[in-house]
Amino acid sequence: MKNAFLAFAMLALGVLGFAQTPAIANVQPESAALQAQRNAAEAAPHSSFSTSACSFTFTSGSGLTFLKYCVTANGNITSFASPVGEEQINVGVAGEGYGVCDFAGGTAYNDYAGFGDSGNWGPASIVSQSAKSAKIARTTSDGIWTLTQTISMVAGLPPSAKIVMTLTNNSGISRQGQLIRYADVDAGGVSENNFDATVSGAFGWNPGREPSASGLMLQNSSSSIHALAFAQDVAPGPAPCVPFTHMSNSTQIAIDGSVVLLYRFEIAAHRSQTVTVSYRPM
Repeated sequence: MKNAFLAFAMLALGVLGFAQTPAIANVQPESAALQAQRNAAEAAPHSSFSTSACSFTFTSGSGLTFLKYCVTANGNITSFASPVGEEQINVGVAGEGYGVCDFAGGTAYNDYAGFGDSGNWGPASIVSQSAKSAKIARTTSDGIWTLTQTISMVAGLPPSAKIVMTLTNNSGISRQGQLIRYADVDAGGVSENNFDATVSGAFGWNPGREPSASGLMLQNSSSSIHALAFAQDVAPGPAPCVPFTHMSNSTQIAIDGSVVLLYRFEIAAHRSQTVTVSYRPM
């Protein structure tokens, strides 16, 4: 009887240990991913204008229609929570922002918040703000380009943050280039997610957080302008003039990745090109 009891006790301990193993295994990759984010952020250049701090916070709705996001002085969205309790960006290093490549000079300009900036932007200026939107303009330090962003809250199910980006060529010649929008998605407050893209957007999601919606899509909302949407297998933003180094060509599972929209165009002297993108929970 005693031997039977000991055998049962050992079996029970073995089952308990096996049941605990997945929880222990899940902790290590998460810590490694967050450490990799910090290392990448520390290695990236940061100018005196670089910031992840919120300057504007917008909130609306409740439950599944809840949306709260913050915008930096430079026009980065460094926190996006929707639905209630589900943070989609601000985990570890908050990476989100924009990049421009001038093909004529091969000059790259970017600001990716926590993942640094290129150091060749001037200070941002607030054009206007309200309870539902902020309009921010910023010119490159060489004076060639001005990016004006109007970031607005759109209520509904799902709610979204709409970003109208107008890129102006201030020079006296026509210029070819590309404009990038990027985010390090950390769906459902977890740094490692699944990633993929379609013709209209790129997205990261965490199926382990069901039934709550836990994903974020960066969507092209321009009705007549084509964008190249893709996911990256790394968290930091792409180099604006060499953007495809970390582009993923298939569904990525359980990685610390990011999402990108890329627009390519020619802008005549003293003219502008406008595109619209949206962030919406999945």
